[in-house]
Amino acid sequence: MMPGGPASPLAQLVARFGTEVIVTDPASLEATAVDHRRLYRGKPLALALPRSTAEVSQLLALCNALGIGVVPQGGNTGYCGAATPDESGTQLVLSLRRLRAVRRVDALNDSMVVEAGCLLVEVQQAAAAAGRLFPLSLGSEGSCQIGGNLSTNAGGVNVLRYGMMRELVLGLEVVLADGRVLSSLDALRKDNTGYDLRNLFIGAEGTLGVITAAALRLFPPPRAVATAFVAVPTVAAAVQLLADLRAASGDRVSSFELVPQQALDLVLQHVPGSRAPLTDGSPWYVLCELTSARAEDPLDAILETALATALEAGLATDAALAQGERERKSFWHLRENIPEGQRRDGPSLKHDVSLPIARLAAFTERASAWVAAEVPEARLVAYGHVGDGNLHFNLNQAPGRAAGALAAREADIKRVIHDLVREHGGSFSAEHGIGRLKVEELQRYASPVELALMKAIKQAFDPRGIMNPGKVLAAR
Repeated sequence: MMPGGPASPLAQLVARFGTEVIVTDPASLEATAVDHRRLYRGKPLALALPRSTAEVSQLLALCNALGIGVVPQGGNTGYCGAATPDESGTQLVLSLRRLRAVRRVDALNDSMVVEAGCLLVEVQQAAAAAGRLFPLSLGSEGSCQIGGNLSTNAGGVNVLRYGMMRELVLGLEVVLADGRVLSSLDALRKDNTGYDLRNLFIGAEGTLGVITAAALRLFPPPRAVATAFVAVPTVAAAVQLLADLRAASGDRVSSFELVPQQALDLVLQHVPGSRAPLTDGSPWYVLCELTSARAEDPLDAILETALATALEAGLATDAALAQGERERKSFWHLRENIPEGQRRDGPSLKHDVSLPIARLAAFTERASAWVAAEVPEARLVAYGHVGDGNLHFNLNQAPGRAAGALAAREADIKRVIHDLVREHGGSFSAEHGIGRLKVEELQRYASPVELALMKAIKQAFDPRGIMNPGKVLAAR
């Protein structure tokens, strides 16, 4: 029968849950059909807006029985198409935007339990209201949801100090494909009782189940902050500066971001309110920040002394220390708006890669030389998180080139860059996940043993293959 007929899957969903939960109006569906980067345009069967974990459970149980594919979608800010339905018109988009409660904040246990539909900024604010810090920080924190952060194992600018999303989780509540609920929200630091099931769902991009709530780690908030924008001559100098700064500060470096001149120029050109912190240009810059929970810690003096030593050693050529919160925010404005500067400048190819920190300089030098020699259609915009080895090795289309000139070479460029990453002991996916975009890359670079185990886990948790079909692993 045609979709919408008396016995169609859609009709059964509507009959069971009503039109308040199963939404089919064109405007609502259109908003869910396109990914953040507009790489994919799907055709959703409907949009599901459950109001509780129990309703998510009932919904998945029926979808499993009917064989309806379910695509969990958070804030739809991902880069790899993981939250976009395919073009078949048979997949249900599942949004948890109504599951937005902060269930509890326990300051003494340094933990909080939040529902997956909470915006990241709401989680940060709830922690701050209790005198605590939730340290995950992303450029999209005003629109991304905590469920999406969990499902992609989000990174951000504070990984050096606090770790990826995985390190910030104490427990999860997850609805499995058949509707069963797996819950471990006790916020225990130590719980060695068998297999760590929780970690299977973090970074699984909704392919094993739907995360509905999480117990998260909290920390004392920073009472002292020191921030600097530093010109460095090479990536190797930036890596050495990081090591020296960690030693000089007693490992109080919370962020250490690499910014090339090209990225800075794009922000200054395209993003209003931007200004260069330093007068003279430099091939590379570092945005570094020290934080401490002790207000009396002299972080400005520590940072100033360390940078003076770096200037004498030739690891830095100039530096500006933020004189107050306003200037600190202006420094971070430059880093956080690099993606926006790229977007406004024109088409780009994005590569979210990670390397051992000791290999960052060698990879960057070799890959940059290849781009300069072999890709005249592009100008390189390579920036990222030195502290965890994550580079966004992106290429923007060069001025004056024909429309589509860079995009036409995407496959060949991606292969060379990812092969170089592999050669240097790195990963082709650092913090953006696999989604739909990188399924073939996973097939190419993962070992046969890894792929076999992934497929076995998928089969065990989702034997009918309804959870986010075609993402991470090739569709069955």
